[in-house]
Amino acid sequence: MKTGINAPRGLAAFGLAALPLALQAQSTGTDTDESLRLNPLVVTATLTPRTADQSLASVTVLDEATLRRQDPVSLTDLLRGQPGVDVTTNGAFGKNSSVFIRGTDSDQNVLLIDGIRLRSATTGGAAWQFLDPRMFQRAEIVRGPRGSLYGADAVGGVVQLFTHEAEEGGPHPHISVGGGSFDTQRYSAGLSGNSGGTRYSFAGSHFNTDGVPVRRGGDDKGYDNASGLARLSHTFDGGAELGLLALRARGNTEFDSFGSPANTDFVQQVAGIYGELPVTDNLRSRLTWNEARDESDTVDAFGFSVFDTRTQTARWENTLNVGFHELVVGIEHSEDRVSGTTDFDEDSRDNTAVFAQGLLDFSPLSVQASLRHDDNEAFGDEVTGSLALGYELDAHHTLRASYGTAFKAPTFNDLFFPGFGNPDLDAETSETFELGVRGQYRHAFWDLAAYQTHIDDLIAFTEQGGLLAPFNVDEARIRGVELSTGAEFDDWTLQAALTYTDPEDRETSNRLPRRASQSLRLDVDRELDDWSLGGSWIVQNHRYNDADNEERLPGFGLVNLRAGWQFAPFWSARLTVENVLDKDFATARFLDGDDFLNAGRAAFVSVRYGAQ
Repeated sequence: MKTGINAPRGLAAFGLAALPLALQAQSTGTDTDESLRLNPLVVTATLTPRTADQSLASVTVLDEATLRRQDPVSLTDLLRGQPGVDVTTNGAFGKNSSVFIRGTDSDQNVLLIDGIRLRSATTGGAAWQFLDPRMFQRAEIVRGPRGSLYGADAVGGVVQLFTHEAEEGGPHPHISVGGGSFDTQRYSAGLSGNSGGTRYSFAGSHFNTDGVPVRRGGDDKGYDNASGLARLSHTFDGGAELGLLALRARGNTEFDSFGSPANTDFVQQVAGIYGELPVTDNLRSRLTWNEARDESDTVDAFGFSVFDTRTQTARWENTLNVGFHELVVGIEHSEDRVSGTTDFDEDSRDNTAVFAQGLLDFSPLSVQASLRHDDNEAFGDEVTGSLALGYELDAHHTLRASYGTAFKAPTFNDLFFPGFGNPDLDAETSETFELGVRGQYRHAFWDLAAYQTHIDDLIAFTEQGGLLAPFNVDEARIRGVELSTGAEFDDWTLQAALTYTDPEDRETSNRLPRRASQSLRLDVDRELDDWSLGGSWIVQNHRYNDADNEERLPGFGLVNLRAGWQFAPFWSARLTVENVLDKDFATARFLDGDDFLNAGRAAFVSVRYGAQ
């Protein structure tokens, strides 16, 4: 494969910075009464639906059309290069992956699936690599602290994935068959509908590949994933609603463990039930119960190990509307349990939280304030809060400023791992200031934000008293600027993002490991009657694999191309070519200094039957 490139970042940055002005010139002044196609509703930022400009947050929505056009093989492919988002992988296809939001660690961010948090209670991070993008209809990325809404770990931001909604009428079937490079096979099918107040959506997918080597001279490392989804709900005549959700992914991934073949059998699962009742015309109450499971059975150089974590959560949320204002109050109780081949000093812990949020509209001024108290059995009490102010400068431009706090909970490994855990650990705490402005027009938008995050009591592994154990020792300061923009006109769809991040360890002044400081992503698509053509260009500068900043990983530029063809009613074909220029790039290294290899050029084709 070819080596990485040094991209013309200065020219790209200039072009992206000038783009908002061009968009404004083409879009101002007309159709304020019409729906803003690039101003989607967002629920993750405030718990209730708000348009992107009303959310007073830095948000990115990847809608169904985007997912369908790009047809990503992995969730990390979809997230890489999005505003404020960085991704590292230990190889391609189902290998360990981390998602950094605004320079914070992967376990300092929250992953939700239809409101249900999915993570490992032992490691603290989510297994992003085991989720099939075809199981989801849209994704919301909210950047900035959300501890006062979601509790622990929402330091850098929140990613929420939404499963497919039931379509009107029906039943509506769909099926897709495809494959491509590295003996990859992809299948998916589903059925959805809505009749008599009952909505249903069922889907399944299977992905299998021989994979590629994860180190030079190594063997191919395969990956297999079978996923299933069921959603069912019913709305009664009085407006009450009952529903349930179940999503399960199960499979196997092969990897390299200190030069020896290794593999993991995994299960990722979320399940939940909910009931919602309109108490009055202005008050609605919602009660949910859910369970998330992260299971792994691993055979590696150390032998055989099993880690199973389960989190059960009950939540009661009440929303009151008073004129243009909205108040949300609630209580949440959750319990983590771990089991497996390791006997933890403690195998469970519970957390009880109360929270409140006020969304106040004094147009042109809007105020959002929230407060949350968490009482955790393992690490004590934490109080988090946020305040955001927005001001409509005119019909198209909104200025916002916000302050928010968050915390990261110590994991079971940090607290209770036998011979290693430190039960006296405090939670990491953070505070973030942000200033932003958004321009919103009928067919275009741009958003500019600058922020600073300060994190205290970072948990690090150090030797004290002759023992290697986790302690609260470090501090970090992260500064950054993000510019994102998009437009739709004359069958063209454009999206662009430019990110600058300065994630600094305050003790050493070094950059935090495995984070790029500069990133550019450009997505361009064009509809041509029954055809669609598009491509993505993703550029990132160098990063360091280690805390001492001695192991430098070069920057890279990736070009991905795609084409679609609707050749008959309800029938379509799609071709994607990833890493067209066959660039050799790595975002992480083995302990022995070898790079984790990513896939080179790869092509995938699929044929789909179903509504477009």
